[in-house]
Amino acid sequence: MDHLSGMDASFLHLETPESPMHVGSLHLIDLPPGYDGDFAEDAKKYLSGRLHLAAVFVRKLAMMPFDLANPVWVDDDDLDLDHHIHHVIMPRPGTLAQLERLVGRLHSSLLDRSRPLWEMHIIEGLQTGQVALYSKMHHAAIDGQAGVAVAKALFDISDTPAPVKAPRVTRRPDASQLGMAELATAALSNAVQQYVKLIQSIPATAKAIGNVLMPVSEGTGQRKFELPKALRTAPRTPLNVSITNQRSFAARSVPLAEVKQMSKATGTSLNDIVLAICAGALRRYLADYGCKPAKPLIAAVPVSLRSEGNTDLNNQVSVMLVSLATDIADPLERLAAIHESSSEGKKLTGNVKAAIPTDFPSLGVPSLMSGLASLYGRSGLPDKLPPVANVAISNVPGPSFALYFAGAKVASYFPVSIPGHGLALNMTVQSYNGALDFGLTACRRAVPDVTDLGDYVVAEHKKLFGLIVENAAQAAAAAPVEMPVAAVVSKAPAKKRASPKVVAKKKVTANAVRAAVPKAPRKTPASKRAAALN
Repeated sequence: MDHLSGMDASFLHLETPESPMHVGSLHLIDLPPGYDGDFAEDAKKYLSGRLHLAAVFVRKLAMMPFDLANPVWVDDDDLDLDHHIHHVIMPRPGTLAQLERLVGRLHSSLLDRSRPLWEMHIIEGLQTGQVALYSKMHHAAIDGQAGVAVAKALFDISDTPAPVKAPRVTRRPDASQLGMAELATAALSNAVQQYVKLIQSIPATAKAIGNVLMPVSEGTGQRKFELPKALRTAPRTPLNVSITNQRSFAARSVPLAEVKQMSKATGTSLNDIVLAICAGALRRYLADYGCKPAKPLIAAVPVSLRSEGNTDLNNQVSVMLVSLATDIADPLERLAAIHESSSEGKKLTGNVKAAIPTDFPSLGVPSLMSGLASLYGRSGLPDKLPPVANVAISNVPGPSFALYFAGAKVASYFPVSIPGHGLALNMTVQSYNGALDFGLTACRRAVPDVTDLGDYVVAEHKKLFGLIVENAAQAAAAAPVEMPVAAVVSKAPAKKRASPKVVAKKKVTANAVRAAVPKAPRKTPASKRAAALN
């Protein structure tokens, strides 16, 4: 039996009607020139021959008696494509705003746990002449990185689909009707294995905790007790409330090349730039409601625990907390602070990564977790407790080339993700074929105007790009180019060269980020007043 790991199963146990735990994606698809067929039927035929390439499409859950332990995956020999694949025709005029509202509604409903945990909706009637494909899968079966692997089963790299070998036809026993004794025995055996793994992980866990609480001082090389800088409390905002099951959604794109330019010009990571764009957009959005927290917003950023080359269709993820520095008005200063906080978060995650469990004992856990999840949302505690984070922001790398679905070119790859109690907004980003596609998923009651936030994302990207790249180009044309710190060090006499450790340290400081771009003009009282209104 294929047992769900503790991390996978937690997405089932924590699911409530208000907090569906599925992730999805929205694709705009360009039909081939002169196409006059029935794309919905062509797509269904295309999918029927490929679903066996990823187990998530052809397996379902077998629940343990009385929910005593985590369920197991079993093969579904009676897959009903008409239940999983739906054809939708949008009313006129078929605008992007209408499509966003439709995706929000489709993303609000729970998946049927008696069947494989996925759905697809082929949406026609867009005024652009394109077709949209919205899909969703339960997070218990997939995480962001595994989603890229699933995409290989759904999409092709050519408008002429490559032949796919049909699955071997075998008749399996009805695994959904496994006997109670068989399930109970399997649960007990799995629990023993989980306890063994837990005991074996104790030394690594203890070492990780020691590295976090007793880090080695860079100056003296000695260990001393200190709390990690990455751990901080978040301010309360309208985003940190109990949520309903209704969703709002916005899809926006920015050029990936421009984001990479900004990353290279400032010596920061691409993820730092994404966080800075989101920070500026959130700062403007909250200001519309008169919310200007004195403390910086905190982002919960998923971090993959997956080893390179691992494509297992399960969850291998943790979370780090990053300051969005929304209390800083200057975008470049804000980027520098985000880079510094992100570096601290990565350092902390690196110290504990090996000790973070993805599986843990589950006897008695399902009922307890489900009860606590329901109680937490209905009690209103998210509206009262200090938030740990204000928003979830995730950046998933995707293919750098065009994909094709049923012979039609995929034009975009917008992620649709999970808001939760206390985190009513999720901002997930997927890179695809030269674009960075933002999918903003929110509770409709908490963030009814998420499209405004989407517009602010695009505006903040343009603003940051202008400050970094265009100003840098003007400065380069007007004055001699200053050599980067690393280049200066490499040209120094051998006896005066800095050690590799020193060079690395200079690259990750906030001052290095500030020095990488031209200084902003000195602010006059009038310009300060204008900045305060932004």
